[in-house]
Amino acid sequence: MLEDKNQKKTSLAELGEFGLIDYLTKSIAINQESTIKSIGDDAAVLNFSDKKAVISTDLLIEGVHFDLAYMPLKHLGYKAVVANISDICAMNAKPTQITVSLAMSNRFPLEAIEELYEGIKLAAKIYNVDIIGGDTTSSQKGLIISITAIGEVDLDDVAYRNGAKPTNLLVVTGDIGAAYMGLQVLEREKQVFQVNPNNQPDLEQYSYLIERQLKPEARADIKELLAKLDVKPTAMIDISDGLSSEILHLCKQSNVGCNLYEEKIPADPQLISVCEEFNLDITTIALSGGEDYELLFTIEMEDFDKIKANPNFSVIGHIVEEKEGVHLITRANTKIPLKARGWNALEN
Repeated sequence: MLEDKNQKKTSLAELGEFGLIDYLTKSIAINQESTIKSIGDDAAVLNFSDKKAVISTDLLIEGVHFDLAYMPLKHLGYKAVVANISDICAMNAKPTQITVSLAMSNRFPLEAIEELYEGIKLAAKIYNVDIIGGDTTSSQKGLIISITAIGEVDLDDVAYRNGAKPTNLLVVTGDIGAAYMGLQVLEREKQVFQVNPNNQPDLEQYSYLIERQLKPEARADIKELLAKLDVKPTAMIDISDGLSSEILHLCKQSNVGCNLYEEKIPADPQLISVCEEFNLDITTIALSGGEDYELLFTIEMEDFDKIKANPNFSVIGHIVEEKEGVHLITRANTKIPLKARGWNALEN
């Protein structure tokens, strides 16, 4: 929030709903050919011609999904867009448009909402998506953000969760677990600050982890990369709720089992050292963390040679028959049933 007591604060009531929308959206440019009509009418008009539309929506609520004690509003706006774009990428689709709806209490001045929108507009620019509409209203307490993401894809390219087959390889992009540990660092520093507000934390050694938590990126590059490698994923999901939860979702939808190899799970060196500092098991963090926004997908075994040397991908397991179940194979070669320990949206 804005802490400077001398900084001008404009009440949202001064502008009214339409004045606020006009103010926030006055400089929004349209870049997608599929956007025929965007903000300014009763509804947007889109034209995907021979492609299929892919749509996903998310709700972010203050105190449940984010804490403004350490989440800057600009970062929050950026992250809200990324989380939704990631769902479009998980369908092997190209994100093209978003709508943005906000509900906020009167404790938020115009300048705070403007800061939030700066992050939203920055993400839209970086991922080349058009902001085509939304809504604003008041909230009894706190801030609520709802973003709907829209994308386009050729029907033959769509990757669902239910296409994994026995002998498929399980592949993950990037590294896993860093975002969760970034949250742990921020929570710790928040508690230190509450005890001693004069304490200035030195977060340099945690920079990668904190960035993964506060300013994650969606893997919009993967669709094109896989196409160049001539690899078509048989099933795909994004990692927002934790690796174990996502594997179980994918296996349930595909009616298959899976063997996940602990030693193959990719982790950043900074994550390894901070897990040691916090005395936490790195595999537990990787399996349960969430908010990595990497992609988890399966491929045919014969495609292994096409991806094996690519630094964006790690083969972490393989799909088996449903009756064999879903297991973690530990470094000690012990077989442990995989449990969903990730984020549950209905638990606080």
